This record gives sequence, structure tokens and C-alpha cells, in this order.
Amino acid sequence: AVYDFMDKALAEITGMKHFTFLPCAGAHGELTGLMLIREYHRSRGEEARTKIIVPDSAHGTNPASAAVCGLDVVVVKSRPDGLVDVEDLKPLLGPDIAGIMLTNPNTLGLFERDIKQIASLVHECGGLLYYDGANMNPLLGVVRPGDMGFDVMHLNLHKTFSTPHGGGGPGSGPVGVGERLVPFLDKVHVSGFHGNFGVILRACAYILSLGRENIKLAGRLSTLAANYIKESLKDCYKLPIESVCKHEFVFDGLLEPNGATTLDVAKRLLDYGFHAPTIYFPLLFHQALMIEPTETESLQTLDAFIEVMRTIAREAAEDPEILKGAPHNAPIGRPDETLAARQPVLKYSRQ
Repeated sequence: AVYDFMDKALAEITGMKHFTFLPCAGAHGELTGLMLIREYHRSRGEEARTKIIVPDSAHGTNPASAAVCGLDVVVVKSRPDGLVDVEDLKPLLGPDIAGIMLTNPNTLGLFERDIKQIASLVHECGGLLYYDGANMNPLLGVVRPGDMGFDVMHLNLHKTFSTPHGGGGPGSGPVGVGERLVPFLDKVHVSGFHGNFGVILRACAYILSLGRENIKLAGRLSTLAANYIKESLKDCYKLPIESVCKHEFVFDGLLEPNGATTLDVAKRLLDYGFHAPTIYFPLLFHQALMIEPTETESLQTLDAFIEVMRTIAREAAEDPEILKGAPHNAPIGRPDETLAARQPVLKYSRQ
């Protein structure tokens, strides 16, 4: 009953026809969706469609998922305003294109205004559109990926629908498809351990408790919160693109860094009790600081965060060494993060 309800609820929210709950994470959902696209083309005798278009602002999992699926990645550039450059897209389209992967709003928190034109161009060349649902929060109850022209998508239940985000899991990345891809869904829609059933159940409770109108309110609040922080801090942090954002936005470091970097700001935030946001991503900006408050933070929490960020900006201007030595109050200072990423120790030794 839970899966049936969630299939119908997510289909209504997104404009898709049906969902499978096999994928256990967002990237797992991406891979599943791309495999569906590949099988669709194979069924039509179009095995030559081996290329997938990905924007230069895309999440890193997009090209990674495409590579695992055996597809070649073609990058489409962004315009100075942060949106997909349609003129750069046009010459990339041809008989070898399987589709395009898009996040809307994109990684900069900007809504891709040309999405209907992009969808038309990709469909005209025989390709399909994949929607990365990582940024679905601000669209809840406002606009649906299916109505924008997307053929397949995944959702992060472990982000958009309240369930735990981060910490290594568990996650759930159900994949929704439009009419043309329904025949390619596996008859079994649940993976081992019931497809992380606990995550799906919590998302179900979240949808039922909110209802239609409050789901729409949640989407709007995520946009309001992000713009509130952006407007409150743009006089001390560099805003590379001046525009109304959706649920997230990106600063390009301090307006007056005085030698302090985005990493220093992130480390100093720990001293004030705030988890550091995503840094140095997207790669379009050298000192990227991505801020995504979500729809559930109170005004008091937002104001407290803003005040801390302003304090850190003042510290950078007056005594940047405070930031350079941060964190000062954490049990662990600055570990070698490059070494940890390249040579991770994921289990205890027997010693």
C-alpha cells in the first residue's frame, strides 16, 4: 500500500507516469534512468546513440553515471548568466545523441528559463531528457518536470521529502518515467531490503502530513529562505550572478578576502556551531561557497547564520589569521583532506 501510494503521489507531484523504487540513492537513480534511455534507443535500432549531453555546471555524479552506463559525455557550456547556452547546444545535437541530463533549477540555484526550447531541440534530434531531481525542492507544487518535457527523472527522497540527508545513508532515489519509457521498467519495483523501505515510509508520512497546499508552501519557503540569506550577505560576500535564485545560491568567496579563502570561512563556521556548506563546487567559480538553507529552517536560525557569516567577514578584514587557524573549538583541526579522499580508511584495522 505504501509503494502504491508513493507511486501515485510522486507521479502527481512530478508529472511522470510511474515510479520504480529499486534505486537506493541519487546516483543509483541516475544510472537506472540512463540505462532506461539506452534500452529505449536499442529497442528502436538506434545503438549509435552513445552520447549524453551534460552542462558544465552539472553535479559531478551526472558524468560519472553516464560513464558507468557506457555513454560518452559531451559538455554544453553555460552563458554568463549561469544558464545553459542554447546556441552552444544546437551544434551538439545529432543522430548520436542519447539525451541530455539537466538539473532545474541548476547547480547555481537558477531556473533554466529555456527548458521548453531545450526539450524541443533534444526531442527533435531523437534524444530524451533526464531530470536530476536533486534540486526539486523549490519546484514542489509549482511546476512539474514532466510538464517541462522531461522523459525520465530521479528524486532524492533523502533530501526533498524530509528523510535523513547525509551521513552515508540510507538513501532512496526512485526513478519516474514518462509514457514512452513505461514498458522498460522492471516488473520488480523494489530492491533488496525493500528498497530502503524506512526512507520511503518517512517520505510517505511527510507527504501525507503536509498535503497538497503545504507541499507547495514548502517549495516556496525554500526559495524565500535562500533569497533572504543571499540578499543579507551580498554586501560582504561576492555574488557572481545577480539574479533571483531558487532554493540555493553560490557566493564566490569574500568580497574583501584579505588572504582568507572559502576553506577558511567554512572552517571558521564550525567554531560558531554551524555545519560548513558545500565549498569549491560548482567548478565555475574558484572560491565557490554554496548555501542551501532548505524550507525547514526557522527565521531565528537563518538570522543567526547570517550574523555569523557577517562576523566571519569582519574577522577576515581585521585579523585573517583567526580564520587561517580555524577551527579553534573542534576536537580535530585541519586534517589532510586530499589524502583522506584519495586514500580513505573505511574500516578499523585488526591492530
